[in-house]
Amino acid sequence: MTTHFDFWDYFVFIAYAILILGVGLWVSRDKKGHQKNAEDYFLASKSLPWWAIGTSLIAANISAEQFIGMSGSGFASGLAIASYEWMAALTLIVVGKYFLPIFIEKGLYTIPEFVEKRFSTNLKTILAVFWIALYVFVNLTTVLYLGSLALETIMGIPMIYGVIGLALFSAAYSLYGGLSAVAWTDVIQVVFLVLGGLVTTYLALNMVSDGEGFMVGLHTVYDAVPERFAMILDKSNPEYSNLPGIGVLVGGMWVANLYYWGFNQYIIQRTLAAKSLREAQKGILLAAFLKLVIPLIVVIPGIAAYVMVNDPTIMAKLGLEGMHNLPSLEQADKAYPWLLQFLPTGLKGVAFAALAAAIVSSLASMLNSTSTIFTMDIYKQYINKTASDKATVSMGRISAGVALAIACVLAPMLGNLDQAFQFIQEYTGMVSPGILAVFILGLFWKKTTNKAAIIGALASIPIAMYFKVAPNGWSTSPLFVNVPFMDQMGYTALLTMGVIALVSYIQHKGADDDKGIPITKQLFKTSPLFNIGAFAVMLILVALYASFWN
Repeated sequence: MTTHFDFWDYFVFIAYAILILGVGLWVSRDKKGHQKNAEDYFLASKSLPWWAIGTSLIAANISAEQFIGMSGSGFASGLAIASYEWMAALTLIVVGKYFLPIFIEKGLYTIPEFVEKRFSTNLKTILAVFWIALYVFVNLTTVLYLGSLALETIMGIPMIYGVIGLALFSAAYSLYGGLSAVAWTDVIQVVFLVLGGLVTTYLALNMVSDGEGFMVGLHTVYDAVPERFAMILDKSNPEYSNLPGIGVLVGGMWVANLYYWGFNQYIIQRTLAAKSLREAQKGILLAAFLKLVIPLIVVIPGIAAYVMVNDPTIMAKLGLEGMHNLPSLEQADKAYPWLLQFLPTGLKGVAFAALAAAIVSSLASMLNSTSTIFTMDIYKQYINKTASDKATVSMGRISAGVALAIACVLAPMLGNLDQAFQFIQEYTGMVSPGILAVFILGLFWKKTTNKAAIIGALASIPIAMYFKVAPNGWSTSPLFVNVPFMDQMGYTALLTMGVIALVSYIQHKGADDDKGIPITKQLFKTSPLFNIGAFAVMLILVALYASFWN
């Protein structure tokens, strides 16, 4: 056991980097006599097959915030954090059946473009600015910070150099090739991501079981801390404020997941690039099954690390090396990087390549989607309405570069974070309930008006802020004291929907809006394969929650 990189670790990692860059640049090349146009750059020429869509969805989703942040939350609170993954599997089924048919039928490039077709250009611009700010100041910044934290913990690379290195790596192929480069390299990234993650999980559990293997290690961890395998937390649990019991299943978790998987540009963009609706739905189904496995590679290692840190026998075997970058409840995000130190030579390179794959694929996805929204919804709308394909693609690359530069400046400032995954959820939760309310009513309630949607979107921010500051002295009402942020999201979404419904009714006296979407049974008809797969996902989820309820 060594806590540093050896030749074979560097060899594996460098081989991974060369493979990703090589494939990314190869698929980015322009075919002879063909100038890359907007559809090529932003939607991969609408040519993605189902397996590329499914793997790309997971690669875009699983990043440092899962590997490091969710393992940290697993260290701090246990398996309950896995609800984000398992509930996402069910959410993906809903998105595939009820949202995708409308989006693909309208031939969208961006989610804000749907807002323009359903409501107005003004609302589209408001939401486009929301998303760009969220991607740059929360998502990109946090992923860069967590990735560089791993580099610093495992290899001793200073934070600032890690930030710059990861930024340049993701920019090397994504800025040039666009979504096509991102999606096709994601297929390779997911292989590294899953295999490397499973290697880390296996070896962590093997260490806990004193070399007796995966299953014995899993039983050992469960026997040592059975309370950390409860999926539904009660109010006495210190982490209840982050995961509020049954509210996780029926409350704000749905706001977080429906927003993220249904109306989040850097996720939904893959499905918009599908060959067909059926192909997109098969890709969604693949992603749903993969989400069921993800907690095994991002949550269980955190729980195993908690057991190891609190077991004097294991810590004695690790010696002084085990005290290096030791995780704690105050610094839970050190759990995964700490575990990586103890992997054997060669496998440490595989596991670190998996972590890098998660970080770089998410960075590339966020960059591509940030540039897509800015270029298609801001640049072409207000700056250069007659932009040629060449100018559009160039602006996409420039805007992605600027977004990355801003994130690089901000990332090192996040050094005082404890559980970064919760940080992302909490600050995304300030914006997502209002956006979700606008989309849900815009999609499925034909009476929703443009004016009501704008008022609702703008009102959602002060509503969310009120719930956030009320416990800090703004209100003494018992209704608003110590409300978990996930419940805050649920309340904000419901109140925003109420505002939109009220304004719509006052404006049109109950009549349908001119831009309302006609809903038919045929629109939501899905294939037998999708139906069977969706039923299987639901059965597995019922079994998982029944096994780990409390």
